[in-house]
Amino acid sequence: MSKERKFMDKVWLFFKGLSMGAANKVPGVSGGTVAFVLDFYEELIYSFKKVNLNAIKLLFSGRFKSFYQYTNATFLFLVMGGSMFSYFSISIVLDYLIQNYELYVWSAFFGMILGSIYYIGKDFNDFSAKNIISIIIGVIIGVSISLMSPAKENDNLWFVFFCGIIGVSGMTLPGLSGSFILILVGNYVLLLVDSVNMLYKTIIDIFSGNFDFIQDVVRMRYLKIVAVFTGGSAFGLVVTSHILGYVLKRWHQIVTAVIIGFIMGSLGIVWPWKREIYKTENGKLLYDFNGDEVIENYQRYLPDVTMQETWIAVIFILLGVGLLLVLDQYSKRTKTS
Repeated sequence: MSKERKFMDKVWLFFKGLSMGAANKVPGVSGGTVAFVLDFYEELIYSFKKVNLNAIKLLFSGRFKSFYQYTNATFLFLVMGGSMFSYFSISIVLDYLIQNYELYVWSAFFGMILGSIYYIGKDFNDFSAKNIISIIIGVIIGVSISLMSPAKENDNLWFVFFCGIIGVSGMTLPGLSGSFILILVGNYVLLLVDSVNMLYKTIIDIFSGNFDFIQDVVRMRYLKIVAVFTGGSAFGLVVTSHILGYVLKRWHQIVTAVIIGFIMGSLGIVWPWKREIYKTENGKLLYDFNGDEVIENYQRYLPDVTMQETWIAVIFILLGVGLLLVLDQYSKRTKTS
């Protein structure tokens, strides 16, 4: 393989990480689905699985090169680097688009998830009774999660650590949106909006030589929350990847069937035509750190076919499906080249 091809493969891997990270931040969209569609899901799981006792022994014995190779570190650095970078780049753009063009963004996501069902299911040809039951179970779980009502915000550090574990689940479980789960447990705004904004401000302050934030009690509280949430996420990635690596190896078809069903069931979460229901306390609206109303849940409705924006939204759904078809063709060419 030429150096140019190796370089482009690394750039493409970083882009995959960007896509996965951006998807993880959007409620209803699963980074694991992106990993599945972009054809690096199983390598992701098995790479995280390599972060084990053997890896720790190699690291502490000073065998850094062996540790690097054993853990597939190049792959992990590129994917996770892209994922983390997206929180301060692509995800900011996505936040803006959702705020200003919400219907069209959700329409594109809806189309992409429809396309991902085709992408994952096209090679699935074992429709035995146990696999059909697995698909139905996946659908039921996905629909049930989409209908749950969110809890109240909780900044207890043990609970934040737990949120890190379940929040990262969207990266390892296709169809399960970690961001949506964080909404359900009441901590989406705290962990993925307010805390990220505080971390972003802190990084800017550090690079500008301003360390006054150390005396800021509120800022330090958010930074502590970010640190604990990150720790929980890292722990969750390693633990869930070991579990998934085991079940994928032993029950690959059943797991794929559940994933297909789960993604089908989660379509309700990203249904484009919905209204926000905002959180209230004592009859008053609750606001987040940015001064925005805190969303409690969504009320879904059927679109008005007489409106122009409905047909524009349909075009975005088709574009989302089309993007997955293009990725499918790209994947086929990459495998045959």
